[in-house]
Amino acid sequence: MSASVIDFVATEARFGAHNYEPIGVVLSRGEGVWVWDTEGNRYLDCLSAYSAVSQGHCHPKILAAMVEQASRLTLTSRAFHNDQLALFYEEIAALTGSHKVLPMNSGAEAVESAIKSVRKWGYEVKGVPDGQAEIIVCADNFHGRTLGIVGFSTDPETRGHFGPFAPGFRIIPFGDAAALQEAITPNTVAFLVEPIQGEAGVVIPPAGYFTKVRELCTANNVMLVLDEIQTGLGRTGKLLAEQHEGIEADVTLLGKALSGGFYPVSAVLSNNEVLGTLRPGQHGSTFGGNPLACAVARAAMRVLVEEGMIENAARQGERFLSGLKDIRANTIREVRGRGLMLAIELQPEAGRARRYCEALQAKGILAKDTHEHTIRIAPPLVITSDQVDWALGRLATTLTQDLS
Repeated sequence: MSASVIDFVATEARFGAHNYEPIGVVLSRGEGVWVWDTEGNRYLDCLSAYSAVSQGHCHPKILAAMVEQASRLTLTSRAFHNDQLALFYEEIAALTGSHKVLPMNSGAEAVESAIKSVRKWGYEVKGVPDGQAEIIVCADNFHGRTLGIVGFSTDPETRGHFGPFAPGFRIIPFGDAAALQEAITPNTVAFLVEPIQGEAGVVIPPAGYFTKVRELCTANNVMLVLDEIQTGLGRTGKLLAEQHEGIEADVTLLGKALSGGFYPVSAVLSNNEVLGTLRPGQHGSTFGGNPLACAVARAAMRVLVEEGMIENAARQGERFLSGLKDIRANTIREVRGRGLMLAIELQPEAGRARRYCEALQAKGILAKDTHEHTIRIAPPLVITSDQVDWALGRLATTLTQDLS
């Protein structure tokens, strides 16, 4: 690293909490699928800020909407109406088929809001005795970093020395419908689950799993809450990942790409039954539903549809996955993915995936490791066939090296 890069990294280390371990590159500019570091080197972004930049870096139409709204009105709080919130509600409901929308900021806030809402529904509509509501979650889940959420994580790094944690959660294996059936009790109000477990390494459940899950939730009057914060808005080649099995969740959580990477925007989408239990003063957010957020989100959704990004994710995802499977390397244990949400799991003896991510950086690709031996590949949905092929060539060269 050059002196300037070392200075940036050293200053971060001196003043910042050490709760991240970034790859050793300092980025200063982005456009489309590309980002540039402070020294002018160009990289293909294969993380997309954990899918938040699905529409590509600095999309000009989203940028224009943000600048225009920022010059007019940014924040009113929900104490007053603003002229963007109703339009945001109308457009996201039309896009997703939702009946009620609760706007928030971060993905974790959306998860926390959903937990509160389904518990309230359980007490006031289903008739669960007060204080006894149960929510079923899956092992190896990742739903955020708040205290409430890490309390039902199974990752020791996420939970360690942050307790005590709130009760009311039951953990079952992911992809096991029989385990869900066994875990449901009369006090179960919801099943909170990711359609694909992203942080766990892009773990895809067996075919038919969510069809059975939907049947079980319906039969037992349990709300199916799908955390589509990472999988939603085209990442898997469908608007929502639930569409791969033709089901509908009772509650859907969106975030990340909902703003195209410009601004924290998230939303709880549901039916009247769940969100209809909330009354004035019972839940809120100073910034949730602010006019700047709404204008940005409206533009982000619009370009996603008008520019065919969802269809492109399906096409390029198939090309990328096929190309990865064609790589003959002793380092690879498994390749998996859906749309442009892909993972390369390495053989344990190949060494840490981070080493391969660092080697990819030297070849102009930025990717991120997870769970020691897995490399995630999730470029912006605007990636082209030529760019996919370019990336595959460099991935093949890197993965055939022994970096252990």
